Order: sequence, then structure tokens, then C-alpha cells
Amino acid sequence: MNTINLFGIEFHINPVAFSLFGWWDVYWYGIIITVGVLSAFLYGMKNAKRFDMNPDHIFNSFVVVLPISILSARAYYIIFDPNMTFADFFDISGRGFAGLAIYGGVIGAAITIFIMQRIYKFNILSALDITSLGFLIGQGIGRWGNFVNQEAYGTFTGSDWFGMTGSKIASQMQSNDLVHPCFLYESLWCILGFILLHFASKKRKYKGQVALMYGAWYGFERTFIELLRIDSLMLGNSGIRVSSLLSALLCITCVAILIIMHKKSATKENDKTYVPVFADGEEGTEENTKETFKDVEIDLSEDTTEHNISGGNENEDN
Repeated sequence: MNTINLFGIEFHINPVAFSLFGWWDVYWYGIIITVGVLSAFLYGMKNAKRFDMNPDHIFNSFVVVLPISILSARAYYIIFDPNMTFADFFDISGRGFAGLAIYGGVIGAAITIFIMQRIYKFNILSALDITSLGFLIGQGIGRWGNFVNQEAYGTFTGSDWFGMTGSKIASQMQSNDLVHPCFLYESLWCILGFILLHFASKKRKYKGQVALMYGAWYGFERTFIELLRIDSLMLGNSGIRVSSLLSALLCITCVAILIIMHKKSATKENDKTYVPVFADGEEGTEENTKETFKDVEIDLSEDTTEHNISGGNENEDN
């Protein structure tokens, strides 16, 4: 039983939720991750048609994307963690699937979706749009697995009330001082992002827009939150935080593309020309407009109307 203190509220949580048959421990971390994944899946199935997607394609892709995302998230973590080797890839004993990196999952999911698109012929940009919203749901919920495991936290806050600590955190930090609950920051950011992007998706101007907004939104947050964390994966001995660097590049790239696409959309709106409508209600085209007006000529030299300047009849007897 672990003790966790968050903003002055004390929790007593056993990382193991229950045991199956007395030998297989089921961890809260895995349960929370599963809830997040299933929530994302249900959202995708419900909103598939709004994104011009076939629900059957989403279901089939989900069955393939999910395991590959987990494996790629695990591989990403091991590659950049100097304390782990390839032999640790399937060693999750006592950790409840801990040791997963979200960017590995995103990369694995994106590659798999591209492959699945070749099979089912769905629109890849629409698939990325709806997948991005799913990621926000999964991340918003899944980060609470870090809370149970007392991981993904940051440096000391320097406050007596703002932050979190716990038996595991105190042991690792060798102090009972409060640290930044980075898991909470990211969870709230992702939930807020999902709400905003969900409504924005209903007015998307082009396919792929939501995916770009996700990249900008999540990349911005992760760039700075990663600087607070004490467990960041480093790029060799350079001292560069891998996720922070990748997040910054992702955010900048997505913002740049969004700006370019916005300008293109604005240009298309401005380039719209006047379309004449004739008396019979038919819209004019370039061909029928020319056909209608090609024989119309105005001769200003011919006076077709006679005017009586005096305002009366010259033959009238006054």
C-alpha cells in the first residue's frame, strides 16, 4: 500500500488492483490505460461518419494499431533510457506496463495507419484527424496511471501546499518536499485540448486540420512540461531532452503548416468571382454569359426618342 499526497489530500493506493487466479496481478496502471484507450475507441466509432470514415475501417485499424502502438511506445522508451536494454523489452513484471513513451506510441500509430490506408483505401488525413482526438482522450485519462505509480513528476515546487509527494517519490528524491505533478498538468491540458478540438473539428475547413492542431497544442505543452520532469529521456550525453526537442519541432512545424493552410483558404475565399443569375433563375457560367451578351450593342449616336422641348404641342391653339 503506497501513500500519495496531492495538494494536501492523502491517498492510500495499492498499485495492484486485484489478482487473477492468485498468480497474475492486474495493476491500476494497466486498467487506467485500458479505460483511456477504450474511451478513445468509442469516440472514434461514434464520430466516424462525421469524419467521412467507415466505422468498420476504424474497428479493423484499431485492432492492429493498438498492439503496435504499445510495442512502439515500449521500444521508444528502451531506446532512450540508458539504464535499459533490449532484454528488458518484455520485462514488465512488478511495473504494470510502466515504461511506455507516448511519442513512441504516436509514431507507431501513424505508421500503422498509413499502412492500413493502403489496404482499406480510406482518407489518411481524416484518419489522422480522428486519431488525434483519440490520443487526447487516451492521454488525458491515461496520465492518472502515472499518479498511481508515482512517476512522471517534476522538480521541487518550493511550496508547502502546491504539489505532490509520496512514499516512492520521497525515497527517490530523498526528501518529503512537494514536487510538480507533471502528470496532472498534462492530463488537464489534454482534456482541455480534446474539448476545444472536438468543437473545432465540427467546423474544420480541410482534412488534416485537426491533426495539425493536435500537434501544435500537445507539442507546445510537452515542450515546457518536459523541462520540469526529472525522468526525461536524454539524447545521449548531450543533455538534450528528447521529448522536449521533439515537441518543440512538432509544435513549430504544425503551426507553420496551419498558417500556410489558413492563407490558402483565405485566398480561395477572396478569389471567388461574381456569378450572374438570369431571370429564369439559371446561374451564369462563362459560356452562357458570353452567349447571352455577345450580340448586345449600344448605339449612342442614334436618337430613338423625340422630346418636345417646349413641353407642349406646337399645333395646339392657345
